Amino acid sequence: MKKETEHKFVKLLEEHQNIVHKICRMYTYDQNSHLDLFQEITIQLWKAYPKFRGDSKFSTWMYRVALNTAITLYRKSKRKPYTHDIDQFSFKIKAEEYDDTTEQQLKIMYAAIKELNDIDKALVFLYLEGKNYSIISETLGITEVNARVKMNRVKKKLKDILSA
Repeated sequence: MKKETEHKFVKLLEEHQNIVHKICRMYTYDQNSHLDLFQEITIQLWKAYPKFRGDSKFSTWMYRVALNTAITLYRKSKRKPYTHDIDQFSFKIKAEEYDDTTEQQLKIMYAAIKELNDIDKALVFLYLEGKNYSIISETLGITEVNARVKMNRVKKKLKDILSA
C-alpha cells in the first residue's frame, strides 16, 4: 500500500511541479535557494499527503501547502538574502517564445511583486495563474470578499510601485 501511495504522490508531483517552481521563483533570489525551497516544499507535501482528503483538486491543495511552506520559511529568514541578476540563470523556457519586450516586462513585474508582503505575493501569484476568487480564498484561508478587496488594494500598490 505504501508503495502505491508513493507512486501516486510522485506522479501527481511530477504533473504539477511547475506550481512549486513558480512559487519558488516568487520567494527566492538565487538558484540554490530555489532548489532548497523546492526540496522543502516537496518534503512538506509528502508529509501532508496522507491527510489529503480529495475535497479539493490536488493542485489547489498543493498551492496551499507550497505557499504556506514558502511563507513560513520566508518569515523565519531574519537576514536579507543575497540577490543575483535573473539573467545569470537559465530557466526551462524556450527563448523563441519570448521577445525582449516580454522579458523586460516580466522582470519589472517580478521586481514589483517582490516588494509586496508574503501574503500579497501569494495572492498575486494565484491571480496571475488565473485562479478565480473562490479558489484563491480557499487556498489562502480567507473569505472570497476579503480576497477581492485585498486584490484591489494590491493592484493599487503595484501601480504605485511601477509608477515610482
